[in-house]
Amino acid sequence: MKYATKRELSRRDFCRLSTAGLAGIGMNSLFQWDKGLASEITPPSLILEPRPVIRVLRWMGFVKSDEEIWQINTKRWEQETGGRVITDFVHWEDVRSRAAMESVLGSGHDIVFGWFDDPHLYPEKLLDLSDVANYLGKKYGGWYPVCETYGQDVQSKRWIALPIGSAGVCLNYRKSWVEDAGFETVPNDMEGFLACCKALKAKGHPTGFALGHAVGDATSWTHWWLWAFGGKAVEADNRTIAINSKETRLALETARELFDTMVPGVEHWLDPHNNRAFLDEQISLTANGTSIFYATKEKFPEINNDLMTMNFPVGPVGYPTELSILSLAFIFKHSAIPNAAKHYLQFLFEFTQYSQWESGTWGFITPTLKSYYELASWHKDPRITPYRECTKRMLWNGYEGLLGPASAAAMNEYIIVDMFADVCTGQRTSQAAILHAEKKLSMLYRSHK
Repeated sequence: MKYATKRELSRRDFCRLSTAGLAGIGMNSLFQWDKGLASEITPPSLILEPRPVIRVLRWMGFVKSDEEIWQINTKRWEQETGGRVITDFVHWEDVRSRAAMESVLGSGHDIVFGWFDDPHLYPEKLLDLSDVANYLGKKYGGWYPVCETYGQDVQSKRWIALPIGSAGVCLNYRKSWVEDAGFETVPNDMEGFLACCKALKAKGHPTGFALGHAVGDATSWTHWWLWAFGGKAVEADNRTIAINSKETRLALETARELFDTMVPGVEHWLDPHNNRAFLDEQISLTANGTSIFYATKEKFPEINNDLMTMNFPVGPVGYPTELSILSLAFIFKHSAIPNAAKHYLQFLFEFTQYSQWESGTWGFITPTLKSYYELASWHKDPRITPYRECTKRMLWNGYEGLLGPASAAAMNEYIIVDMFADVCTGQRTSQAAILHAEKKLSMLYRSHK
């Protein structure tokens, strides 16, 4: 089936096309990792500085085993090299501002594990990681295309960051409540999805999607929704602001319908709130990483037995339009131990360390190198398996434009999130919200030409 990609979609088009769902979408073939062939790939020659001490700025894990395994792998590197790693774990929302400040000061941490297009805010301040990136790509089946987009500088095409993993986002829902609402499963087309959400609300089981300034959850679902209807912030020329369109208006109108199925207060939610609401059985359906699965498995077995996950429905455009939370590792040029920092990152990506991290976190992080698609950990539980598709299905922040200061600033200012929140909560009409977003986007893209 050939999907329509025209720019203007009426509500009739939406109802007709959204039923296409995932039908006919061919996923990439499975990837195999050959140990014999991989062992022949020569790593870059990195002579470590004497007794290196690496300072790392990293986000806190929502899954307990994430930080535990990370520290185990770090300790292994220390034992093998004689170096030392000091890791500062901070809240997700704090990484970007701290890293930006250090880029200006020219001092602080050596390595930062940031989000989305953070490294494209100051590419000239970052170390060239092309040797490590090319080595890892050759050894482990290549990087997914979206990872190349995020990892490489737009102008020089050098690798300025290594996509360490995607905190993949899928739908999490209560099976019995969906069945009670008259659906065997949550539909994978937008019209059916909305109908299911309305039926859940009618049965006393509201949904819940973050609409506050949540780095992961709010950003992910609002961009998915906008792109699913053909809306976008900017054209591929990275100059023409495209938010003022019929597609955006349709996205906002249907988002308002979704909002009407939600529990009160979502406009104030940050990343932890939907987890709590789901565990408290206040909501029946939300968008999240595997942290809900992990928490219910550990402490809420009854909820876990009733939990199901799935990839986001496909909208009228006819192809996946997801924005999962990509984390990238980058090294500042101000680092006094650049070789040790690069070696440490390379070490974390190698099979022994990376496979343990993936397996032990129950899919909390979706791999960015294709060979890790085949890890057995993705089959430990069928609720985990959909998460391994997230990186393959991702678009990039600022789609269809380029990554850079403008796209990063637009995300940092939550322009798309706020546009949806304004309409959903009735603060602005659809057209007023679009014009407000258009003005802010125009200023950003004009100032960052």
